[in-house]
Amino acid sequence: MQHEDPLRRLAAHYASMPPVAAMRIDIAGFDGERLRLRAPLAEHVNDKGSAFGGSLVSLMTLAGWGLTTLRTEAAGLDADVYVADSQIRYRAPLCDDLQAEAVLSEGDWDTFVRTLRTRGRARVQLAAQVVLPDGAVATGMQARYAAILRPGAER
Repeated sequence: MQHEDPLRRLAAHYASMPPVAAMRIDIAGFDGERLRLRAPLAEHVNDKGSAFGGSLVSLMTLAGWGLTTLRTEAAGLDADVYVADSQIRYRAPLCDDLQAEAVLSEGDWDTFVRTLRTRGRARVQLAAQVVLPDGAVATGMQARYAAILRPGAER
């Protein structure tokens, strides 16, 4: 594991993927339980002047992936993280910058880490949302993420 700041490492990883780099994502905050990302509307505007639905889903997916990755690395584990499945609900158009937040919605991180250590793979259920400027939900997502230890990784 590298010993640099985990948020810088995550930001660099996002920037290393061309489609994600084009989104101009910034990490808006991480408190150990929630990861917040933001992106400018100008890069994600659709023909109606609101945020493109695919961008909303992408930002929430990346927030969940990033949260799972940060929690896995904090446990000292070297794993690949994947989104396994998700359900999206569009509630209202967003005509402002995109702000997504991901948080654990079922289970607990200790069980996730323990399972990953013993079985070499684990799943976690997260909730993510993009909010409107007034704090109401524009788009919500429930998703499962899977982590699989990399070959040779210490448990």
